[in-house]
Amino acid sequence: MQENLACARDIRVGDREIPCVVYGRGSELRVFLNSCPHTGVRLEWRPDDFLDASGRYLQCAMHGAQFEPGNGLCVDGPCVEQSLVSIPFEVCGDEVFVIDAQQLPKSARR
Repeated sequence: MQENLACARDIRVGDREIPCVVYGRGSELRVFLNSCPHTGVRLEWRPDDFLDASGRYLQCAMHGAQFEPGNGLCVDGPCVEQSLVSIPFEVCGDEVFVIDAQQLPKSARR
């Protein structure tokens, strides 16, 4: 059984928390806004269930859009060539922190 490489985390930015997808481990860690560029819905099927059946792509539960986990680019589905919003982050212990909130889209900073 493959260990789950993707999980949902709400990361505090100022006085609010933004929904994120944390993917990978170690130096290969990526963090994206948990929001499909097609409709804005959260991606997961069930808690921490983001991967397609092959385990190769992050997949949106609503319309099946598939995203490259390394860069967030949509490779299949209704938002092809759009991307998940990458979150600038740093890790301290088991915590993930946003580095520069000004780099986030305005919708995530509100």
